[in-house]
Amino acid sequence: MIMSRIEAPRDEVTGNLADRLLAGLPADAVLTDPDVTASYANDMASFCPAGTPAVVVLPRTVEHVQHVMRTATELRLPVVPQGARTGLSGAANATDGCIVLSLTKMDRILEISPVDRIAVVEPGVVNAALSRAVGEHGLYYPPDPSSWEMCTIGGNIGTASGGLCCVKYGVTAEYVLGLDVVLADGRLMSTGRRTAKGVAGYDLTRLFVGSEGSLGIVVRAVLALKPQPPGQLVLAAEFPSAAAACDAVCRIMAGGHVPSLLELMDRTTVKAVNELTRMGLPETTEALLLAAFDTPDPAADLAALGALCEAAGATQVVPADDAAESELLLQARRSSLVALEAVKGTTMIDDVCVPRSRLGDLIEGVERIADKHRLTIGVVAHAGDGNTHPTVCFDAQDPDECRRARESFDEIMALGLELGGTITGEHGVGVLKKEWLAREIGPVGLEMQRAVKQVFDPLGILNPGKLF
Repeated sequence: MIMSRIEAPRDEVTGNLADRLLAGLPADAVLTDPDVTASYANDMASFCPAGTPAVVVLPRTVEHVQHVMRTATELRLPVVPQGARTGLSGAANATDGCIVLSLTKMDRILEISPVDRIAVVEPGVVNAALSRAVGEHGLYYPPDPSSWEMCTIGGNIGTASGGLCCVKYGVTAEYVLGLDVVLADGRLMSTGRRTAKGVAGYDLTRLFVGSEGSLGIVVRAVLALKPQPPGQLVLAAEFPSAAAACDAVCRIMAGGHVPSLLELMDRTTVKAVNELTRMGLPETTEALLLAAFDTPDPAADLAALGALCEAAGATQVVPADDAAESELLLQARRSSLVALEAVKGTTMIDDVCVPRSRLGDLIEGVERIADKHRLTIGVVAHAGDGNTHPTVCFDAQDPDECRRARESFDEIMALGLELGGTITGEHGVGVLKKEWLAREIGPVGLEMQRAVKQVFDPLGILNPGKLF
C-alpha cells in the first residue's frame, strides 16, 4: 500500500535528478556512476533482495539532508538512509530507482560534556570512535555491537542495536536522550532533551529509535554517558550440556548478580572457533559460558559466580587473573561468528530473544531444527538478556541447502515466539523479518504502526518495503 504511492514511471524524473540534487549539494556529494552506486545496494544480510539506486548522496550538513528530502518529496522518489551497512536484516537495502542517502560523511562529535554526561554527535560517527573520545574524559558509552569498529551511531539508532554489555548497561534506546530529525518533506524537528530527566509530551525520541529510517532521517543525537567503569575480569566455565549452562545463567540472575558480560557458546560454535583459531578450547565441552565483572572487586564477584556455575554442573571454571588473560578468554567469543562463517562460507544469523528462563529450551530446539534440516547451526548468545544468535551455516552455491537454511531460519523464529520471545533483540526487522513482525504484533498492532508511518511519511518515500 505504501509502495503504491510512489509513482512508477521514473524516466523523466530521474533524467534530471542529479541536476536537481546538485543545485543544493557539492559535486562530490552526488554519485551517479552505476558501478559505484551498485556498491551501496545492500547491507550484510542474506536472503534479502536489493534494488538498483538511481543515485547515491553523501551529505555533510543538515541543510544537505533537507535539500535531498525536499527534492525527493517533490519528485515522489524513495529515499533509503544508510550508515555503514553492517546491518543483518536488509534494512539498508536499496529499492529500484531510489536515492540512497549515505550519512557516513556526517561524522563529527559536536560536544562531550563531563558535567551533563552527554555527547552530541552526527549520525556518521563510528561507535568505537565515540567510545574512545568519551573515554579520554573518563566517560563511557556502553552500547557495543560486534561491529563497533565499523558501525555508526545513526545505524545503531535506526536498528536499536545492542552488544555484549547489555546485560548490565542496556541497549541503544536507553542512551538516546534527544534527536534532530529531518522529516520526509524536509522539515527539521527536534525531539527529547539534554537533561537527565524530562517527560514533556509523547516520547517521540524512542519512536525513532529502531524505526530503521522509515519515519525520518536522524541528523544529530544527544547521547547519555556513564562514568568509565573499572577494568573487567572474565571467567570461563565449561559445561557438559547446554541445559546445565543455561541453569547456571538462571542461578546467576536469580541470585541478584550483575555481570558486565554473560555470553554463551554452544558446542558447535566452540568446535568452529577451535578449527579456525587453534585456541585449544576443550573439545569435550557442550557449552562454554563467559562472564565478566567491572566492579571494584571483580575477583570476589567472579568467585561467587564460579560457585554457582559449579553448583549447576560446570566441569571446569577458569577465572582470569588480569586484563590480559581476560582479553584472551574473550577472543573465543569475538571469533565465533567468523568461525561459523568459515564452516560453509555463508551464514544466516538469527536474532531471537527469549525470556532467560527459556534459554535452554531455545538452544535444544535449535539442535532439533539443525538435525531435521541436516545443517550446521551454531548458537552464540548474550545469555544474560536471553538474546540468542542461532547462526545457520550453508553453501550459497547449493540451491537445496539454501532452501533448507531459509526454512530452518523461519522455524527458529517460530520457536522463539512459542517460547514467549521476540523475533529480534537487536538486529531489527528490515526486509528479512517483516512477515514475522506481522505475526508477532498482530493485526491491530500492525494497523497502528502503519498509521504512525502515514503521519510521518504520507507519501511512503522513506525506506519503503522495510518493517511491513
